[in-house]
Amino acid sequence: MIWITKILVLILAFCLTEGMAWFIHKYIMHGFLWNLHKTHHQKNPKGGLLEWNDLFFLFYAILGIYLIISGFEGFQHSFFAGLGITIYGFTYLIVHDLFIHRRLKIFKTQSPNNYLSAVKRAHKMHHRHIGKEDGEAFGLLWVPKRYYPKN
Repeated sequence: MIWITKILVLILAFCLTEGMAWFIHKYIMHGFLWNLHKTHHQKNPKGGLLEWNDLFFLFYAILGIYLIISGFEGFQHSFFAGLGITIYGFTYLIVHDLFIHRRLKIFKTQSPNNYLSAVKRAHKMHHRHIGKEDGEAFGLLWVPKRYYPKN
């Protein structure tokens, strides 16, 4: 029974990280830390893989690592919370950086999957706004229905 609660903590941490990412993206990245995030809304003139916006991952990485280390002995709940945050970070890397922005060309540009198409469309709509105001679709994995393909 105790392992079930630990797995639930992992799932809850993963889901809450999506909510936290939405909040941070909308109110902090498109707010007082816009100078770091705006590099993500501009074409990289040097064509490199990294941009200033990539520094935001450090917040999640440090939090996840701290929780994993602090809860490692005895596999406490904090270990599983850190694992949930870390799994979200890995998911973000795959979905956002590799699938959507194709930083490395390992995924096809189009997906036959309606959910993945909606994720990509929502992110494209987010990038339609080049300034910090008037943005939309600040989340990554939770996608409003209006972005799904109309069949």
